[in-house]
Amino acid sequence: QPCWREYLTTRIEQNMVVNCTCPISECRAQPTTAFIYSIVSSEEIIAKYEKALLRRYVECCSNLTWCTNPQGCDQILLKDGLGYGAACSKCSWISCFNCNFPEAHYPASCSHMSRMTCAKCNHGFCWRCLKPWRPNHKDYYNCSAMVSKAAWQEKRFQDYNERCTFHHHAREFAISLRNSISSIREMPKIRNLNFVLDACKVLEQARKVLAYSCVYSYYNQDTESMDIVEQQTESLELLTNAL
Repeated sequence: QPCWREYLTTRIEQNMVVNCTCPISECRAQPTTAFIYSIVSSEEIIAKYEKALLRRYVECCSNLTWCTNPQGCDQILLKDGLGYGAACSKCSWISCFNCNFPEAHYPASCSHMSRMTCAKCNHGFCWRCLKPWRPNHKDYYNCSAMVSKAAWQEKRFQDYNERCTFHHHAREFAISLRNSISSIREMPKIRNLNFVLDACKVLEQARKVLAYSCVYSYYNQDTESMDIVEQQTESLELLTNAL
């Protein structure tokens, strides 16, 4: 029994318990949950085992997923129960279930968030890190089909990227401000600050839309509807800055 306890404890701590088998090489039997409970007595180790079982269950269910809040959230979400714009009931984070980007990114599409493609040579590269999408093309700005427009393309990308980054930083400020006000509100003799918290939430959402509007505009610059989109974006930005 001590050998089994040490073996199972090690597998649990290494997050390898779900598919572990008998330590005898010729035996492929897997220890049952009841057997593990009877061998392992540490509450801490058992808690880790139960978390491993839960992770495994969520991974096996295509309709379940974890909240993608990068700050950390252990909430399990039901994909079919969340339409666009629905937030996590625990942390209020809005996830995107159609791509690997960690949050909902309207008005930018999922393809916008994952990659960019050269219109001349179809070279793809990552929007976030700018590294080549495929290993056979090392430098976008040295693309032979884009030499004549390379400087213009680079400047255009930098402009949109700077605007997008600015709004993301401004959104982080709004979140920080909301958290600070939440702490102040708990102090005695402080007037009701709900209206300020509501303003911070609106500010946070507006900055998010503005950030992803930069992505949307970058890809759709030549479409007929972009004049209206740009006008609406400019109006939203002016009102957001005022707020």
